[in-house]
Amino acid sequence: MNKIIVVSGPCGTGKSTFTDAYARHVVNETGKTVYVIHGDSFHAGFVEPENKGDFFVNGEASDPVLWEDILRFNWDCIISTAGRALKQGIDVFIDYVVEEELPRLKDLAALYNAELYYIVVTASENELERRIRDRGDLDLIERAKFLKRKLEGLPENRGHLCDNTDKSPERMIEEIELRNYIVL
Repeated sequence: MNKIIVVSGPCGTGKSTFTDAYARHVVNETGKTVYVIHGDSFHAGFVEPENKGDFFVNGEASDPVLWEDILRFNWDCIISTAGRALKQGIDVFIDYVVEEELPRLKDLAALYNAELYYIVVTASENELERRIRDRGDLDLIERAKFLKRKLEGLPENRGHLCDNTDKSPERMIEEIELRNYIVL
């Protein structure tokens, strides 16, 4: 049975770093190829004006692409790409913030008769702020704190939270028992 392993969490928790390390760990343990989807790669495909209000087309303000539309597009791409891998019998890792998309992921798992695992990586607010400052994304600090509170408060995330404050990806891998993160 194929697996879908979803790694969610706020900005700055190390989702991508952990996902890459965990995927490599699984490959080394099983000898089986996996496919890793970083949702931010789809998001990076959108190139927008820095100051959207300054752009006009035929004398009218240009139509901005709404955040909700970008997010929906990104998830459509993630689900489609994951489906293609699962159809070929390849396990999938998905690294992206899951806010209301868990039902779509459950549908994907059901469609391909795959087991769904869901890990929500979190860290203390101080740790998030430090990590985000270190990488120079200061505008993401408040968003990260907001997402941390939101994700930790969602009932569907209970039992799926994994705090990585002061933990390396290697230590997280040692501590995680994947069966504890299955979505039934």
